Amino acid sequence: MAFSERAWFSFWACLVILSSLTVSALSGNFYQDFDITWGDGRAKILNNGELLTLSLDKASGSGFQSKNEFLFGKIDMQLKLVPGNSAGTVTAYYLSSQGPTHDEIDFEFLGNLSGDPYILHTNVFSQGKGNREQQFYLWFDPTADFHTYSILWNPQRIVFSVDGIPIREFNNSESIGVPFPKSQPMRIYSSLWNADDWATRGGLVKTDWTQAPFTASYRNFKADACIWSSGASSCDSRSPSSTSNANAWWLSQELDSTSQERMGWVQKNYMIYNYCTDTKRFPQGLPLEC
Repeated sequence: MAFSERAWFSFWACLVILSSLTVSALSGNFYQDFDITWGDGRAKILNNGELLTLSLDKASGSGFQSKNEFLFGKIDMQLKLVPGNSAGTVTAYYLSSQGPTHDEIDFEFLGNLSGDPYILHTNVFSQGKGNREQQFYLWFDPTADFHTYSILWNPQRIVFSVDGIPIREFNNSESIGVPFPKSQPMRIYSSLWNADDWATRGGLVKTDWTQAPFTASYRNFKADACIWSSGASSCDSRSPSSTSNANAWWLSQELDSTSQERMGWVQKNYMIYNYCTDTKRFPQGLPLEC
């Protein structure tokens, strides 16, 4: 890439980051929006609900989940990942329903040896079936500061974004027989846990427990979303607490040509694995949506 193109992209990314920080000032409170679900005190809500931290030591990791369930929306969270030698650790941040035919939309951050890049692992499950992995390096150090990780989920598409820059789009391909997550409400979950049997270089690098406790931090959660309650969506006109569908912009949002171009740039320069090109894994033919 020419220097001018890289400089342009960096400048644009900085503008997006500043914009996302401004918008996130209107975000919710962790006490109001989330429940700590496990970890025996290793997860903490701090600063009057503005900050949440998860920790992992040799005995246990920790995790939390949203109080609300959602059926479509735009979900933003700022994360600062485990610094230093985080090999063997995984910080997972995802949407999921429950049950054997669950739907799920995943961000997973695979830890690293000091000086090596984190791997951002993404996946989409529909009707209990996943195996749709794409992996990326990031163009910044995700342990040095907070960055915004976003999921846009509507009936037509799922878009993964980092600091407002789209990195992956999974489109609804039901017309060719591919299930799409659109009927099961999902909660937001996050956890920090030990996965040194597979996470770093396929499990070759083990967790160095002398570096524990490992800590990841969260702030500025924001959800523009349809809340699911008592079998109805807040975006459903039949619901007493209806949000006008005209105001639910996320239900029809799509990537414009500029966003498509930026996503292509990320995929060309930072994607390190794409299931849609893995012919060894799918010798009988790539998945239909590919």
